[in-house]
Amino acid sequence: MNIFFLNGIFPTFEALVLTENYYVCNMKKLGIEFYRQDAVVVAKKLLGKILVRRWDDGTETRYRITETEAYLGEEDKACHASKGRTPRTEIMYSKGGNVYVYLIYGMYWMLNVVTGEENHPQAVLIRGIDNITGSGKVGRELKMDKSFYAEDLLASDRLWIEDTPEIANFKTAPRVGIDYAGEEWRDKPWRFMMI
Repeated sequence: MNIFFLNGIFPTFEALVLTENYYVCNMKKLGIEFYRQDAVVVAKKLLGKILVRRWDDGTETRYRITETEAYLGEEDKACHASKGRTPRTEIMYSKGGNVYVYLIYGMYWMLNVVTGEENHPQAVLIRGIDNITGSGKVGRELKMDKSFYAEDLLASDRLWIEDTPEIANFKTAPRVGIDYAGEEWRDKPWRFMMI
């Protein structure tokens, strides 16, 4: 059982929230400065952060982010923005801190966090939370749909990310399912996983 604390302050027991296999102190939402960093930096730093989903009935579920992938701008041939600005990718051109969702295979909504500065499209795909691995499974668990497109993670009352101490131990690997991007982009170690 792990307990996470913010700023080294021991919270009262009432401030602790039991998740699937660990406690977290009710943390603060990540701020805009966190999301304004580039996607590779944010992908690493999101590991161990707490993704919070508030459901329609008002209950909340907290998930620890365990796996991410970075997609870095128009030059990254694996990034959706490599084809330029389209209605689908428009949100990627906004300032960091928004949600980019898209549908694959007609059944899985993929959750991405937009990062960086305005007009430099980049995002981080959330590939794993707690014991759920695979971006399609993550979207299904969180009940993602088109309504989350362009959701502001700073203001949303149904989806946000809370801060925790940074994770020092993680491993990297090439991103998944992007052979179309060519060897240079396919082999970049921009997939990050907690150890």
